[in-house]
Amino acid sequence: MADIANLRTSAETGLSTLFETARKGFGSDKAIDREEAFRFFEAAGLPSRRVEAFKYTDLRAAMQEAAPPADAPSLDVAKAAVASATAFSAIEAVRLTFVNGHLIRELSDLDRVPAGVSVSPLNDALSQGDARLKNLAPVAQARENPIYQLNTAFLADGALISVEAGAKVETPLHLRFVGAGTEGFSTATRVLVEVADGAEFTLLETHEGPNGLTYQPNDALDVHVGKHAAFRHARINREGDKAIALSTISVRLDDESRLETVNLVTGAVLSRHQIFMHVAGENVNAVVNGATMLGNGQLADSTLLADHAAVGGVGREMFKTVIDGDATGVFQGKIIVRQMAQKTDGKMKSDCLLLSDEGQMMNKPELEIFADDVACGHGATCGAPDQDLLFYLMARGLPKPIAESLLVQAFVGEAVESVTHEGARAALIGEIEAWLASRG
Repeated sequence: MADIANLRTSAETGLSTLFETARKGFGSDKAIDREEAFRFFEAAGLPSRRVEAFKYTDLRAAMQEAAPPADAPSLDVAKAAVASATAFSAIEAVRLTFVNGHLIRELSDLDRVPAGVSVSPLNDALSQGDARLKNLAPVAQARENPIYQLNTAFLADGALISVEAGAKVETPLHLRFVGAGTEGFSTATRVLVEVADGAEFTLLETHEGPNGLTYQPNDALDVHVGKHAAFRHARINREGDKAIALSTISVRLDDESRLETVNLVTGAVLSRHQIFMHVAGENVNAVVNGATMLGNGQLADSTLLADHAAVGGVGREMFKTVIDGDATGVFQGKIIVRQMAQKTDGKMKSDCLLLSDEGQMMNKPELEIFADDVACGHGATCGAPDQDLLFYLMARGLPKPIAESLLVQAFVGEAVESVTHEGARAALIGEIEAWLASRG
């Protein structure tokens, strides 16, 4: 019997052509195998609804064409783009600036990195064969993901960040990703963060771009958190209104480490944020939250895999979604508890607030448990604002739009309350307020 092959889309054919052209400019980077990564992607193709993990986010249909990788911009273009990037700008931080996926050294604070932290441009680390790059792709499930492998294949730039053992770094590092241009482009960046034993470190991420421009960012963050270490992370997706934004976090947690990460989404016509968490050590404490606020036909997908493979891990995952107009929200979360991961305590919840009759929310929480001494649970809710509470506020003189905004802010604000860094928490609340104000 002859093999049946799926017809390739225009975007898939375009990606193959772009890769054959781009590979000529790649160096001999021993830490990554671009060829293997692209062949993996090529065999899988752009994920469609037939792929269970992409059941609600059909990238095959959404990506009509493959945008070419962006060239490094001129300094003038980069300065103009950064001038309009305001997310987290009021926070005192050390900034690494990426414009169109390329590190702009003149607009980065490479000369004032805090004590106990080292930062290297990823291209430098790759060309020098830096030994720390062995910790790229720390989670096996991420390496089986076509989006992540596509990032590896086209990887253009990024950073290698190392935090020394025992360092308590007070000043956060801010990764500032900005898009600019008049024609469509794609980017592929990778940042590797190593937090050594006993260290504490805060990373901020912002992703911003112009409205009206079709572009395709694909960024990845790899994190290894050592024993008794703490990694805190806050991320904002404020991409342009026609962007297709793909992002992946893969994090490995060693004994008694702590993780805090939150992702706030207000931008992009379509976005998918993937989180792969591997609890490799005992007595880990992880808080993974998300806040999504959508309107005007947007689709945002938050997909989480929490793999507990050690005793005593505590996981708390909370995702809040607000849907306005005909937008679509997606949450897919799976907690895996391996047989050796006894006494795991995992709680996962997705809540959605529908502000219109046209919007929709897709929830798919799952548990896969192979241990018998655990306390795990998941839940999902979806509904309109509480009319009794709305009436209560209006009865005290508040106009309906303001009363509704207060309820929405309280609802989605739960997801950012866990952010330890005071300035980052205030900035996230400011983003929520700005989105509400934009509704009029």
